[in-house]
Amino acid sequence: MTPEDIDTFSRCVSVGGVALFPSDTVYGLATEPDSQEGVRRLYELKGRPPDRPAAVMFFDIDLALAALPELGERTRAALTRLLPGPVTLLLPNPARRYPFACGPQPERLGLRVPALEGPLAPLGAVRWPVLQSSANRSGGPDSRRVADVNASIRAGVDLVLDAGDLPGVPSTVVDLGRFEIGGDYKLVRPGRMGARAVKAALDV
Repeated sequence: MTPEDIDTFSRCVSVGGVALFPSDTVYGLATEPDSQEGVRRLYELKGRPPDRPAAVMFFDIDLALAALPELGERTRAALTRLLPGPVTLLLPNPARRYPFACGPQPERLGLRVPALEGPLAPLGAVRWPVLQSSANRSGGPDSRRVADVNASIRAGVDLVLDAGDLPGVPSTVVDLGRFEIGGDYKLVRPGRMGARAVKAALDV
């Protein structure tokens, strides 16, 4: 990927377009978090029910922390230990930010900040968040390569960014909704970040 590719990606998403893009786990779909039309198209491409939550992805941890100032000190510290990395964090969202990503629970928000190394490094120039979900039909297998993505999805997006082969294992999902009070967390879905790594980061 080139800087020009990243500029095109940013412009595409900013106007509510839907892009197919690489992450540190699998290929995903991205759109503007506040674009109702973009979110509708993304969900239709996946065949995903509109009441299912997605996640908001930032490409820089400092930008994520700045966008969520209401997070408590303990939770913010946990974010810096886990992110960037192949993990989705479920966070309290008292300000009800990014409602299109939250489904029926606007008080909870999924957050991703990928580790951008090697071919993914150019994505670090993206300064705005995206609403993202894996680039598969709902319930279908995750995609390690662009060629693995369902043909109807590839045909329906506005832009494709190809970074070659990815790890192919989805992000680990960790619920930090009660972490601020007692340090409690829950491993909701196993994924690329192992349970031991999560435990080492949070049991401090």
